[in-house]
Amino acid sequence: MLIRIDKSAHAPIHDQIKDQIIGLIHARQIQAGDQLPTIRALSIELAVNFNTVAHAYHELDAEGIIETRRGQGTFVASTPGEAEMHALRHKTLEKLAAALAAEARRLGYTPAEVQQALARHLPLGGEEK
Repeated sequence: MLIRIDKSAHAPIHDQIKDQIIGLIHARQIQAGDQLPTIRALSIELAVNFNTVAHAYHELDAEGIIETRRGQGTFVASTPGEAEMHALRHKTLEKLAAALAAEARRLGYTPAEVQQALARHLPLGGEEK
């Protein structure tokens, strides 16, 4: 699974796992019915404590995002419809932009410097770099 943990980040590791699984669902990289790695397998893959992954899975299960079937594994429960997906993606992008702006301000970058850096990494016309 495409999850990356930043152990130096301010966000707790279980929140990073949870947010990234939700992000994979929103990006449609995993969909309803797809099986997730076991807690043990993901904890080994990410080199984090078993209980940390269990905590993330428990929260996702409580929110109805995933479901655990005894003896079968853990699966994505459902994926949002188009309107909900659009709203969720917009909300996520706004959170990313706010975090970038806050960190850039904290480090003393000017708005022009941030815009130039973004322009280099997100070229107009949808071209990938």
